[in-house]
Amino acid sequence: MTNAGSMLVVSAHAADFVWRASGAVALHTAAGGTATVVCLSYGERGESGDLWREPGQTVEAVKERRHAEGSKAAAEVGAEYLALDLGDYPLEVSGEAMRRLVDVYLRTRPEVLLVHAAADPFNPDHPVASAAAVKARLLAMGAGGVPAAFPTIPPPAMFAFEPHQPEQCGYKPDVYLDITPVFDRKLAAMAAMTSQSYLAGHYRERAVQRAYQSRYLGAGPETAQVETFQRMTPELRDRL
Repeated sequence: MTNAGSMLVVSAHAADFVWRASGAVALHTAAGGTATVVCLSYGERGESGDLWREPGQTVEAVKERRHAEGSKAAAEVGAEYLALDLGDYPLEVSGEAMRRLVDVYLRTRPEVLLVHAAADPFNPDHPVASAAAVKARLLAMGAGGVPAAFPTIPPPAMFAFEPHQPEQCGYKPDVYLDITPVFDRKLAAMAAMTSQSYLAGHYRERAVQRAYQSRYLGAGPETAQVETFQRMTPELRDRL
């Protein structure tokens, strides 16, 4: 997932990609690739707890703050930041919103696509975002290389990034990504998300925990921080 090329991340809320995949994004851009983060919503209603403690807070002010935080976080890992502002709790991806999302796929032509896991019993928006990302991929691909009446893209490899409570989401990681060389950039991205500062400690510890687990896969002590992913598309090889 670190070869130069195009990476696309589809995030339900402004900060989801930061906690779960900003290390992968930073590795990709450090290797010379381009990355685009699409946030379907700002998470202004259900994902901005610290901001709603401020007296007189408004939805529009929260959106503005979340846009600034998300843009800064994306910049810290070298990614373009796009916000579709579809609303949250509930997140709904309508026909027009789906067309906007497909247009991003057609413009960026990603080789790698990072999305939410398909199930999340604790967050109503994450499965919606996952399903929308998968559908947009299929629409942008067309019928697998068959000519179509509309522009298409080659099929990108698709990976789910780790949910907050993986065991409850049926998440089984099969890719362990060493993000140690760029972990300072992930820390900077997490620090930008001040509206959810309570999550930063959790994901610092998760990266260390996954690094310890990666020892069973052959990683050495120099691997200090890891992000995990679950492959959602088959892998094509010319040999094993």
